[in-house]
Amino acid sequence: MTISIIGLGLIGGSMALDLRARGIAGHILGMDRQSDHARQALELGLVDELVLSLADACNADLILLAIPVKALQTLLPDLLDRVGPDTVILDAGSTKQKICSAVAAHPKRAQYVAAHPIAGTENSGPAAALPGLFRNKTNINCEPEKSSTKALAVAEQVFGALGMNTIYMGAEEHDRHVAYVSHLSHVSSFLLGQTVLDIEKDEKNIFNLAGSGFASTVRLAKSSPDMWAPIFEQNAEFLSQALLEYILHLQRFQYALMKRDTTELHRVLTEANRIRSVLEGIEVKQQKPELTSPPDPLSAGEGGGTANPAAEAYPNSILPQQKINI
Repeated sequence: MTISIIGLGLIGGSMALDLRARGIAGHILGMDRQSDHARQALELGLVDELVLSLADACNADLILLAIPVKALQTLLPDLLDRVGPDTVILDAGSTKQKICSAVAAHPKRAQYVAAHPIAGTENSGPAAALPGLFRNKTNINCEPEKSSTKALAVAEQVFGALGMNTIYMGAEEHDRHVAYVSHLSHVSSFLLGQTVLDIEKDEKNIFNLAGSGFASTVRLAKSSPDMWAPIFEQNAEFLSQALLEYILHLQRFQYALMKRDTTELHRVLTEANRIRSVLEGIEVKQQKPELTSPPDPLSAGEGGGTANPAAEAYPNSILPQQKINI
């Protein structure tokens, strides 16, 4: 199939690599608001051709949107206005509620699948694209009952080819869970980095004294502010609640520390150690499935339809049960 990818950074570029390798993408059109990223993606062979207009990007069987969530909220309705009846649109945004609301009443809503392939690194740009980035990771399709059978079949083909396990849930449920297991960890990393930079004015001290624990804890602070600031803003309600609870735990810890209450400190650390079993579950990979290219739903002549049978499962799909690697 012909695939247009709008946003040629880590996520869009990694999708391009794997979808081409799996034989899903016959021809890849690329578009990026940063002209240097677009040129680099072409030079790296991530895309076959660059397009400069949305009209040209819509000349595809599938459009993949890998752009910041605030831009998604604006661009998605425009794209749905433009696409023909046979084009499917998938996004990779890390928030879903506002994006889904922006197209809730659109007459072509069924051609869109609200997806969140949970994978990534702290690096960005076309050069950061990695083959196999999504393998054995989890993808979340939100509001599957609002997407057509054909659109969901295309999404299944794409994420199956990427080696992902897909689960289903509502947009609000999605945003609530990722506030805790993804967004809060990024805030913590960014602000730990900021705290150390504020206090340790001499960067040589950081370089000389920081160990691997510090480096691993602030790794996420190297992530793109252009991507993460809009994510935080769009998920402000749930993220604020997560922060309140996190701050409460910090305050309790500080109180025990100031009281020199070793027993309470030990209790808190022991309780937190229970996360070990969760992390070990994340690290244990399921046996890798044999990746085969599934039938192309675009050539199967399948009509629009409404819900996919998998949508019946989504009210019971709860994020923490899925051992998600973020």
